[in-house]
Amino acid sequence: MDLIDFILNLAALLLWLNWRSLHFDPLVRSSPATLVGTLRRAEPRRLRGWQFLVGAGLIVLLRSALYWVIASPAGWTPKLDLGLVVLAFKNESLSSILLFSTLSLTRLMLIFYFWLVVLVMVNRSAGEVDPLQKLLRLHLGKLAHWAWPWQLLLPLVAALVLWLAVHPALVRLELIDQARSGWRLLAQGALVALALCFTLKFLLPVFLLLHLVNSYVYLGASPLWDFVSTTAQNLLWPLRQLPLRLAKLDLAPLLAVGLILCLLHWAPRLVVASLARHNLTAWPQ
Repeated sequence: MDLIDFILNLAALLLWLNWRSLHFDPLVRSSPATLVGTLRRAEPRRLRGWQFLVGAGLIVLLRSALYWVIASPAGWTPKLDLGLVVLAFKNESLSSILLFSTLSLTRLMLIFYFWLVVLVMVNRSAGEVDPLQKLLRLHLGKLAHWAWPWQLLLPLVAALVLWLAVHPALVRLELIDQARSGWRLLAQGALVALALCFTLKFLLPVFLLLHLVNSYVYLGASPLWDFVSTTAQNLLWPLRQLPLRLAKLDLAPLLAVGLILCLLHWAPRLVVASLARHNLTAWPQ
C-alpha cells in the first residue's frame, strides 16, 4: 500500500508539472506580432491546463475513498514520516484518510521543489547554457533568480508554516497531542523543516555515483550526463584540494557520499538514539 501511495503521488506530481509546463510552451504563450507567434500546432490540443489540476485533485480524492474502504480490512495504517516524528492516521476515519492523502502529496511536492532549489543553487554558475538547468529554473519561476539564502529559506519556511496550519486539524483528529506552548509548536515546525534537509541523502549521492560511473564508462553524449557531471563537480568543489586520487581512481565522489550519509543519515540517528537511552526525545511536546 505504501508503494501504491508513492506511485499515485508521482502521478499527481507529473500532472502538476504538466500543468506548469504549459506556461513554458512558446507556441502557447507566443504573440502573433512575432514570427513564432504565427506558428500553430499541427495536432489539436487534447488537454487543457485545468484538466491536469482536476486530474491531480481526483487522485487525492479517489484514493482517499479507496484507502478508507480497504485500509482497515487489510490492516494497513497510513503513516507520514516527517523526520523526527511519524504521524499514524486512523484507517477507519474518512476525514483522517483524506488528510493523509492530501499531506502525503503535499510532502512529496515540497521535497521535490526543495530538491529543485538545491540543484539550481549548486549549479548557479551554469547559466542558461545547460538545457536541464534552464528547465529547473523555469519550474521554479521567479524563485530561481533570488539570492541563494532566500532560495534555501523559502522551502524551509513553507514547511514550518504548513505545520502550523495543519497542527489544529491533527490535534482535532487526535493524531498528535496539543503543543504545550507556542514556542514548542514553532520548534516542532522547525524540526519538520529541518527534515527536508535530511532528504538530500537520497538525491546528492545519486549524482555523485552516476558521475563516478560516467567518468570510467562511456554512456554516450547527452545533456543529462552533462548535467550530472556538472552537478557532481560542483558538489565536489570543497574536496578539490585534497589528494584523493589513487592511480587513475578518483576517490572524491566516494568520500563525498560517505560524508553526506554521515551528516544527513547516521548523525541524526545517533543523536536520536542517544537521547532515547536517557529517556529523552528530540520532539518537543
